[in-house]
Amino acid sequence: MAAEIHSRPHSSRPILLNKIEGHQDAVSAAVLIPKEDGVITVSEDRTIRVWLKRDSGQYWPSIYHTVSSPCSCMSYHHESRRIFIGQDNGAIVEFIISEDFNKMNHVKTYPAHQGRVSDMVFSLLSQWVVSTGHDKSLSWMCTQSGSMLGRHYFSSWASCLQYDNDTQHAFVGDYSGQITLLKLEGQTYSTITTLKGHEGSIGALWWDPVQRWLFSGASDHSVIMWDIGGRKGRTLLLQGHHDSCQKCEQPFFWNIKQMWDTKTLGLRQHHCRKCGKAVCGKCSSKRSTYPVMGFEFQVRMCDDCYNTIKDEDRTPLATFHEGKHNISHMDMDPARGLMVTCGSDRVVKIWDMMQLVGCSIATGFSR
Repeated sequence: MAAEIHSRPHSSRPILLNKIEGHQDAVSAAVLIPKEDGVITVSEDRTIRVWLKRDSGQYWPSIYHTVSSPCSCMSYHHESRRIFIGQDNGAIVEFIISEDFNKMNHVKTYPAHQGRVSDMVFSLLSQWVVSTGHDKSLSWMCTQSGSMLGRHYFSSWASCLQYDNDTQHAFVGDYSGQITLLKLEGQTYSTITTLKGHEGSIGALWWDPVQRWLFSGASDHSVIMWDIGGRKGRTLLLQGHHDSCQKCEQPFFWNIKQMWDTKTLGLRQHHCRKCGKAVCGKCSSKRSTYPVMGFEFQVRMCDDCYNTIKDEDRTPLATFHEGKHNISHMDMDPARGLMVTCGSDRVVKIWDMMQLVGCSIATGFSR
């Protein structure tokens, strides 16, 4: 079921501690159990498994449970030991895990979506489970009554989600490349704003509730940090939608009036990743890395900004390491310097990240 890996210490790279095998299909999500030598996994093979480390150093499933539909995502709340599983059929199943992690009891099944559940968050504070799905919707349900509180539809698949517990704001990324900010209030909601800056589908979101920053990653190979501002009411974003290039003032292709007046063809809109201005292809012909804003790979820059970037501005701030398997999901335990990765190759790997992130020695896990 699992292999214990012995790697060289004192290297500035991830150290593979353990490898868990045994799934019959892609592993959709894996989380490290805080303060335990354990991992929870959910898979497309319809199984939920809790793996505990034995005296032999190997991981064996202490819980093996099969559900009715492939598992697409998971949300685990350790203090209450409540686990929510999103499924391909649109349902979300809730369980409670016993204190010894050897038993799991079914609590509720929520009819959340009409298509695959793409992401979800459980909020103990509001007693809600908030989720997104391939039915192009965001839904939020009461975990006490099991009833649907509200739903909002988007123009494309909702792919990922972050939720602020204190303010009940939801951030939803979709396949069109937009991020929608909504305020959820019981059975009602309001749309606050739409963040536009990516040129590809949103793959991941991360919300920092302390700094009030939202990070987004997309298929256009870019990462953007959005300064939401929260309680101070500020919203900084790429300058979004414009009818004409902010450099040469040529019309974009939807600006019919200016195209007619100037007898010119409309151009495609792009964005400079440094200043955020909406520009045409001619005014943004240059590409550059810009690590200080998270762009470790070359991205589009307007010609003016490209000329201001110095060689030292291109110094990489990230390191890249070979995981040697197809990674679709990961989870970190910063307190122990541990990371777990999983993916389509059906393998789960546990890594010691201590040398990279400066954490204390990963206790309880053998090298």
